[in-house]
Amino acid sequence: MQLVDNETFLKQVSTLFESSSRAGSIWLTHKRLLHEGGDAHMSSDDDANKEYPCLVRVTDGEDAKFSTVVQPEDLEKFHAAYGTILKSSMGTLRKRDKKREKQRAEDAARKKRRLQDDISVEGPKRGAGRRKRQRKAKAAAKLEEAKKRAQEREEAKTRAKAS
Repeated sequence: MQLVDNETFLKQVSTLFESSSRAGSIWLTHKRLLHEGGDAHMSSDDDANKEYPCLVRVTDGEDAKFSTVVQPEDLEKFHAAYGTILKSSMGTLRKRDKKREKQRAEDAARKKRRLQDDISVEGPKRGAGRRKRQRKAKAAAKLEEAKKRAQEREEAKTRAKAS
């Protein structure tokens, strides 16, 4: 993480937004900077009057990692410049494809309903209708296998949440 001054940081942020306009992501973080190294206690009365510097970071997740420390007296000026960069860069964001998201949700719901249905294997074992019965038996076996996989995925999710 490279610590730079405020002006250089703002230039780097605008450069990162331009470079990632076609593809990629940018992560921005803000946090109050404590020099004591301990946890921040928000309820103490003497802390209410103190002003702390702000640490602002930007990264693209790979090689570009920049941070700056904004002093309390420079905060308004910095946020004005930072806000203009963010507002101008928001126009380059891709819009969500709601139609595709809706289709995926419907497909997932349809698949879930299909897993709950049972396939009844009936018909003659020999003669006319034998192939139809075989197809139904094969579909029932596939359905049971899919149910097992879905159950395993659900169990894995619950274990991951519990951890």
